[in-house]
Amino acid sequence: MIKVAAYSISLDGFASGPAQELKNPQGVRGMELQTWVFQTEGFKKMLGQDGGSRGVDNDFFHRAMSNNGAWIIGRNMFSPLRGAWKDDSWKGWWGDNPPYHVPVFVLTHHARKSMEMQGGTTFHFITEGPEAALSKAKEAAKGKDVRIGGGVATIRQYLKLGAIDEMHLAVSPVVLGEGENLYTGINLSKLGFKPIQTTAGEGVMHVVLKRS
Repeated sequence: MIKVAAYSISLDGFASGPAQELKNPQGVRGMELQTWVFQTEGFKKMLGQDGGSRGVDNDFFHRAMSNNGAWIIGRNMFSPLRGAWKDDSWKGWWGDNPPYHVPVFVLTHHARKSMEMQGGTTFHFITEGPEAALSKAKEAAKGKDVRIGGGVATIRQYLKLGAIDEMHLAVSPVVLGEGENLYTGINLSKLGFKPIQTTAGEGVMHVVLKRS
C-alpha cells in the first residue's frame, strides 16, 4: 500500500507555516501541528525518553509507524538548504540515527550520493522525479507499505499521479492562515477518496481516507 500516515494539518488545511529555515523546520508556527505527536509514549520512546500518553493518539502513532518498508520525502523535509549540495555535511534533522530504519528516497533536483545512517536508514537522492522514486521505493519495500512522508508539495504530486491508496490526516485544533496548504489544487472527491474512519484523539481528530 502507498500511504500517508499521521500527517498533521491545521483546521484550515495547512501542513506547514511560511519561512522554513533551520530554526523553523516546519515553518513559522508549523510545529504547533505536531504537539499531539510529541506527547505520545511511542514518540518519546523513539527518542529514548520515558513517559508519554498511551491513548488514541499513541495508537495512531504506532499504526503509522507499522509495516513501513520504505519512505519517500521531499527535499524540503530533509533539509532547509536550497540549490546544489555544497558538500555532504548536512545529514538531515534527526542526527546519526533517524527514526525511519528503512530506505528513504529524497526527491531533489540535485544529485548526491546515497547516505547510510545508523539504525537501518539509508537516504537515496532521486533526481528522476516522483514516479522513479516510487518505483525504487516499491522495490525496496519488498511488499511492505511505502509511506509518503511529505512535505505538502510531495504529497500533492503523488495525489495527482493517483498513487496514494490511503491517507491518515491528524487534524489539529490550530488555524495557521498561511503556509503550504494540502488542498491547494486538489479535489479529493474526484480523486476517489472517501473518509472511512474518524476518531477523536486526545490532541487531534484522526481522519482516515481511502481511495476507491
